[in-house]
Amino acid sequence: MARDDSFDSGMERMLRNHFAAESDRLRAPEDTWRRLESRLDEPRWHWLAWVRRAWSPNLAAATSVAVVAVVVVSAILIVSDSEMGDRVGSMEDAAPTAAMVAAAPTTAPAAPTAAMVAAAPTAAPAAPTAAMAAPTRAKPTIAAMMPRPASAPTAAPAPTAVRRDSVESLSSVPGGYPVPTAVPAQAAAAQTRSGAPGATTFQDYRRQPAVATSEDAVSTFSLDTDRTSYYLALNWALQGYEVEPDSVRAEEWVNAFNYGYDAPSDEWGFAIGSEVAPHPLDPGKHLARISFQAARVQDDRPLNVTLVLDASGSMSTGNRVDVARAAAEAIRQSLGPRDRIAVVHFTDNVIAEYTVEHRGPDDSAVRNSIGWLAPHGSTNVQAGLDLGVRLADNARRSRPDAYHYVILMSDGVANVDATNPFAILESAYDADSRNPLRLITVGVGVENYNDYLLEQLAQHGNGWYRYLSNVGQAQATFRRENWVALATPFADQTRAQVTWDPAMVRSWRIVGYENRVTSDESFVEDRKEFAEIHSGAATTVFYELELHDRALRGGGQGMLGSVELRWVVPDTNQSRSQRASVWDADLHDRGGALFQLGATVALAADLYGGPPFSEHRGYPAAVYTDMLTLSDRLESLRAELGDLQAYHDFAFLLAQMTQLVGHRAGPSGSSGYSQ
Repeated sequence: MARDDSFDSGMERMLRNHFAAESDRLRAPEDTWRRLESRLDEPRWHWLAWVRRAWSPNLAAATSVAVVAVVVVSAILIVSDSEMGDRVGSMEDAAPTAAMVAAAPTTAPAAPTAAMVAAAPTAAPAAPTAAMAAPTRAKPTIAAMMPRPASAPTAAPAPTAVRRDSVESLSSVPGGYPVPTAVPAQAAAAQTRSGAPGATTFQDYRRQPAVATSEDAVSTFSLDTDRTSYYLALNWALQGYEVEPDSVRAEEWVNAFNYGYDAPSDEWGFAIGSEVAPHPLDPGKHLARISFQAARVQDDRPLNVTLVLDASGSMSTGNRVDVARAAAEAIRQSLGPRDRIAVVHFTDNVIAEYTVEHRGPDDSAVRNSIGWLAPHGSTNVQAGLDLGVRLADNARRSRPDAYHYVILMSDGVANVDATNPFAILESAYDADSRNPLRLITVGVGVENYNDYLLEQLAQHGNGWYRYLSNVGQAQATFRRENWVALATPFADQTRAQVTWDPAMVRSWRIVGYENRVTSDESFVEDRKEFAEIHSGAATTVFYELELHDRALRGGGQGMLGSVELRWVVPDTNQSRSQRASVWDADLHDRGGALFQLGATVALAADLYGGPPFSEHRGYPAAVYTDMLTLSDRLESLRAELGDLQAYHDFAFLLAQMTQLVGHRAGPSGSSGYSQ
């Protein structure tokens, strides 16, 4: 078709007339540049003053001024939003590293391998790059972060920036379990939120009491390798929220760190170790650490994975859908040609058109279903798991030689049909204990989050529970080398029983494990709710001990007790057991740096997450003093552990907790109770 020049000319005239008529309304206010310049006093914005001087007199139309003003204001708002996001420690896909600290170096060190993490206390940091050679501010000490009371606890200053030297934490998962990475100073500077996030659900597990060995010398518990409670608290603190005491499970904090235990001498069992040292808070007691290191084994059995994805409206908050989608896609990509994967979406019911039964991980239907995850509707976890279990059971019947995993990704906010974890599990019951379906729960989100449901589903569903805060963490957690280890069960129904010698130990108390302590009689029974331990996993437990004079005079040559471990071999369903002794060694030795780190983590979590001491959840002043003592103890480990990200993550978290305890503590010397 020939071009109509007359039409173009007419249209040009109409537009010119229109903008001329509208010029007064579109003209920018006279003081536009003055107001902008008042905000642009930083050197990086001086170019705008030049724009004004050079261009403003020559602007031909008022519309151009308006366009420039809009662009400039938009740029300011974008930068302001970006800087505010940094200040609140937002969790973005790319994990920031040392580039975010005071000196802002432009290159990040490589993530440490498992061997590097084990050797980290003595390893020297990598040589600085040219970008890192710029002058930096001195790293603050932990003591400097801590508020120090004169006669009564006072408000604490926000902690300042700390160095973050890697993107891996001291995790017991092979390859590391990345944490939410944001500069603590930025999160601390943004602490404008009051209290914990809204609509969160936790279970208040009452702290275990001390037990006299004359009454009961036996402690029985399910082993645990979860660490969600710690990462959830760290994510909250980085985003400026107070850590909810009920969310703290001390054993999950302890097991978030890798203590470099030796591997067992063979592939069929565990390396069981023990160490005893003086209690850092009570001179009349000692701390005993008992460790269980599983062998790292190779298993080429295929996997059947069923993804159950929460597509409810509550997933629209924040980055939940992005994180869940990234984790699901990472799992899909980690699977091999012999593995199979299915996908279920649920809202107030399952979304039939998005359901994909088990097929190869590269199948386009699987990829598309994961990509279609979007939030809408209510939350019916029961419906999603019911279908997921049925699909997994069908796959198990056709492929009995495989391991079978049902993976629920959700914020746990069930509000349709069954909302109790045990009712949901009863509905999605797995009757085949010989080749069980292992239920993994993956939590996402901050506000409107149900930790209790997700934690209990995993514990009683023969699986484990993880929390993810950002896309980068989701991708790293389920990259192939991590996922292969996590998906290789080493021991099912794993539990331990420690028997203390009444002649050596006056009393004992287990630190944490409140919801994993079980009756002594159940130890000989194979129960589904006992923990599954994956290949290469380590489990740590601390005990507070009050020793008899006989043990104290023994000079570290006495046996304080014994420990027995029982489990079921996953592929044969054979029951096994293993025994070891608990020796007192040198009772005056504080222990190595990693022992001291674990003890500090255990006691801080135990103090902070203990039962409330008054109606307003206040803490006795003695608790505040103890938290300060633990902070000093952690500071003393800086020379040996200061190059580890995990050390600084916990230092930041401990500072936040101590500050909150200080705010809630009673006057110095007061218990908080009425006389």
